[in-house]
Amino acid sequence: MKTSELTASFTEFKELKNIDRETLMHILEDVFRAALVKRFGSDDNFDIIVNIDRGDLEIFRNREIVEDGEVTDDNRQIAYSDAIKVEPDFEVGEELSEPIPMTEFGRREILTIRQNMVTKIQDYEKSLIFQKYKEKVGEIIVGEVYQPWNKEILVLDEEKIELVLPKSEQIPADRYRKGDTIRAVVQKVEFRNNNPTIILSRTSPIFLERLLEAEVPEIYDGLITIKNIVREPGERAKIAVESYDDRIDPVGACVGMKGGRIHGIVRELRNENIDVINYTPRADVMIQRALNPAKISSIKIFEEEKRAEVFMQPDQVALAIGKGGHNIKLASKLCGYEIEVYRDSDEDFDDVDLREFNDEIDQWIIDEFIKIGCDTAKSVLNLSKEELVNRTDLEEETIDHVIEVLKAEFEE
Repeated sequence: MKTSELTASFTEFKELKNIDRETLMHILEDVFRAALVKRFGSDDNFDIIVNIDRGDLEIFRNREIVEDGEVTDDNRQIAYSDAIKVEPDFEVGEELSEPIPMTEFGRREILTIRQNMVTKIQDYEKSLIFQKYKEKVGEIIVGEVYQPWNKEILVLDEEKIELVLPKSEQIPADRYRKGDTIRAVVQKVEFRNNNPTIILSRTSPIFLERLLEAEVPEIYDGLITIKNIVREPGERAKIAVESYDDRIDPVGACVGMKGGRIHGIVRELRNENIDVINYTPRADVMIQRALNPAKISSIKIFEEEKRAEVFMQPDQVALAIGKGGHNIKLASKLCGYEIEVYRDSDEDFDDVDLREFNDEIDQWIIDEFIKIGCDTAKSVLNLSKEELVNRTDLEEETIDHVIEVLKAEFEE
């Protein structure tokens, strides 16, 4: 294989992989220097000249001219009688630079050089991809679903780079087919089996933060700061925001006129309920706002334990806890306090703990009511049948039976 043919094939590879000329020249030189070291034991007395545009590569070996019979290293020295065959004007002590023809390398060596070249270019590409996406961690990217699998979705970006959206980072209601457009945040980049793996996420709070920055100019401009975001993906999210300009209402700016700004985000997050809360450093006020829409009667803060006891009317307990306990769980995370909800002590003392009915009501049914904050008989009866159906995953017939059992207790 001729030198020109070899470099021409590399140039073609360069065009395919979009590698810049200077980088390809360095890779070519490194590969040939490795071949020279393997063949001659050293490469420091060789000059390699690469011209990618011409598809040309030349190798020159530099050797010192010594007296005949004084050559101790054939790679670094040449006898005077051999040097004057190249150029009769040479003298002892001068340096002779002569080209190394490609025929010096056997076919097997050329194939090894080519394979090393391909490997180095692939490694360079991998490092480029890794570095590119390392700088994009925390940014939203738009890609196309290439292959949806059970455990993950393979996504291609505009440059056909493969990205991965694991099942654990998908919103439960996400359903994608091949060819669909998808938006997600770059969560992390890592090497797996010597290949860069880009992990995407749609469940990360950062995804919601970036969506807000895109929809709310005041956040992007720094007039409004997002203090904290907590999420139960696909169910509910709470966002604490603060304005540095008294003229700007941070909650109103985030929600927008008639909810115009927040609605697009809600749709992107598969109808995830988003509560935007005006941040305050006062823990009691912050907890009260975080438990919205429930109304609090009083609150006790235990600062050292990072715990809060919240008292409210019985009909507000279910609202504070929320379906599946999401509301109180997110409020605790948002405020940084473990929140415990209690009914006001001046309420009915003749109420009965729901667990006392486990001889007539299955325990798993009782657990469903406790999840929504109904742990006594009257807390269940204070809610309408429609509310109970909406808040729990129970059938109407089951709820009818529970109501009948509880009413009978008080009729007695």
